[in-house]
Amino acid sequence: MSFKKDFLWGGATAANQCEGAWNEDGKGPNTADVMTAGSYQKERVNTLTVKEGIYYPSHKAIDHYHHFKEDIALFAEMGFKCYRLSINWARIYPNGIDDEPNEAGLAHYDAVFDECLKYGIQPVVTLSHYETPLALYEKFGGWKDRHCVDAFVKYATTVMERYKGKVKYWMTFNEINCMSMSSWNAGAIIETDEATRMIAAYHQFVASAMVVKAGHEIDPENKIGMMYGGLFSYASTCNPDDVMANIENMNSALFYCDVMCRGYYPAYKLKELERNHIQLPIMPGDDVILKEGKVDYLAYSYYMSLVAGAKTEGMSTAKGNLYTGYTNPYLKTTDWGWQIDPVGLRISLNLLYDRYQLPLFIVENGLGAVDQVEADGAINDDYRIDYMRDHIREMKKAVEIDGVDLMGYTPWGCIDLVSAGTGEMKKRYGFIYVDVDDEGHGTFKRTKKKSFNWYKHVIETNGEEL
Repeated sequence: MSFKKDFLWGGATAANQCEGAWNEDGKGPNTADVMTAGSYQKERVNTLTVKEGIYYPSHKAIDHYHHFKEDIALFAEMGFKCYRLSINWARIYPNGIDDEPNEAGLAHYDAVFDECLKYGIQPVVTLSHYETPLALYEKFGGWKDRHCVDAFVKYATTVMERYKGKVKYWMTFNEINCMSMSSWNAGAIIETDEATRMIAAYHQFVASAMVVKAGHEIDPENKIGMMYGGLFSYASTCNPDDVMANIENMNSALFYCDVMCRGYYPAYKLKELERNHIQLPIMPGDDVILKEGKVDYLAYSYYMSLVAGAKTEGMSTAKGNLYTGYTNPYLKTTDWGWQIDPVGLRISLNLLYDRYQLPLFIVENGLGAVDQVEADGAINDDYRIDYMRDHIREMKKAVEIDGVDLMGYTPWGCIDLVSAGTGEMKKRYGFIYVDVDDEGHGTFKRTKKKSFNWYKHVIETNGEEL
């Protein structure tokens, strides 16, 4: 069996990385709006407030807010069946806890979804993609406070009711396990201690479960998933100590999936919390909420794999999307040091499907690279085509040979956008080139890359011709 006839081919973006218009039409600031630009060598800085004289990439991004009709028309030309995007929470509730939603923000996403549906493109909506309203940090210190649960549920039910009949596919939190590495992005948390992070994660688990239940009540047709920031690693050797160390490494991230897919904390995590004297802020009835709010599907990002082990002396460190690990001598790397492992995608699909027996959805995958515009205006990104061809081929094997239930595939940054990790524009993922540089200068003109027509043909043939 090949890909399903209704397989969701598409592409993915996030509001804070593409919309711009950071303070237009009543929008409030969010956590991304106070993150400076950075680079491969220089980390981004969180300034906590917007300061004069500093360039913040999210403020302009690629101006998708004003170009969405043009961009969606290009997605339609490629044949997209779906478009994964996020709603910017602070466009709907500028302060996170406002009494009434911002009508201008609601109307904007009405227009976006209507434009998608005009072309037969299904919106796949992430409710929170590194975009917590800044006011929730200023008032409560972010997701370490339970008030954020109520604020999120109010926001989520507002948009689910508003867009009933327009949006069927939802995800609650983007790469929720990011809380363990980058708690500011994940939940407006400035503290980095494990106890605070685990308390904030607990609040997000409860909030997600409440939204899943409410979303099903609002519209039984809703499919509401979680989104895992893919950590996949190999043991550094077949020494049992290294194998066990790798299991522990994987569990450090997979426990997020365990809670959201199974509806309860796994025993290994409860033991770890007990050893570390971390007490979760459990309220009466929370156990029922988690059980009743299990997700319908598991979406995840896959870019690379890492190596872990008990004995890593002398091994080189490898960079990754969220995690760092060790290098694999059998793999090549991108310009940003991410290890390229197409077979690892098939392995990840098998691992997750066997563990949870839920439909899977690959909602981020792709190659970040510096694209060269030729004298004639062409952008010959054969390296991107090679990367994606190899990954789709392994994805296909997971479906045809291994029997994995796969819903769809939305490569990351289907149009060039700001990198969440570095704040750069030159780290490009898209099938569509956007003329804007790392300082926000440019014409913002959209140009099709060579990969545009290649991916169009992949979709036309439902992945049969790569």
